[in-house]
Amino acid sequence: MKKNTLRRIYKQKRKELTESQILDIQENIYTQFFEYDFSQIQFVHVFLSIEKQKEINTNPIIDYLLSHQKTVVVSKSDFSNNTLQHYIFDRSTDLKINTYGIPEPVNAKEIDVKEIELVIVPLLISDVKKYRVGYGKGFYDRFLSACKNEVKTVGINFFKPVEKIEDLNKFDVALDQIIYPK
Repeated sequence: MKKNTLRRIYKQKRKELTESQILDIQENIYTQFFEYDFSQIQFVHVFLSIEKQKEINTNPIIDYLLSHQKTVVVSKSDFSNNTLQHYIFDRSTDLKINTYGIPEPVNAKEIDVKEIELVIVPLLISDVKKYRVGYGKGFYDRFLSACKNEVKTVGINFFKPVEKIEDLNKFDVALDQIIYPK
């Protein structure tokens, strides 16, 4: 299927998930994520969940990383050029919801994208080759292409990957791992 079709289908599927289903799926995903080997990783970028989009709640992931003395990095979106700026996040960081419903840091220190070693990537759906479909603005494709070559990428998703995304382009970046309920 093509990205626009997949985007429409999986936005709807996400909307149809019950609160109970979401909690069960998230627990499954957290369990898998917490098994990841973080021993050689210090700087971890985590997306801040957009509540109105029913994204996977990343707060438990952030808490886990902070409790293991990892440096958590979050972003602010620049919609004038569809790019992200990256900031260190800790328990004292204030967040403000932007006009798109995205939580963003207010009082945080900006860091260079090249410092990031692991990126937790949001997605609507992925395929078995670990390509993703997001919301269609290219924020994460631009972000991941600016990271150092060795950066690790992990997508987290409510749904099992589809067989194939038909309309991939040269800007699409395959992830290293996709975590979904098993």
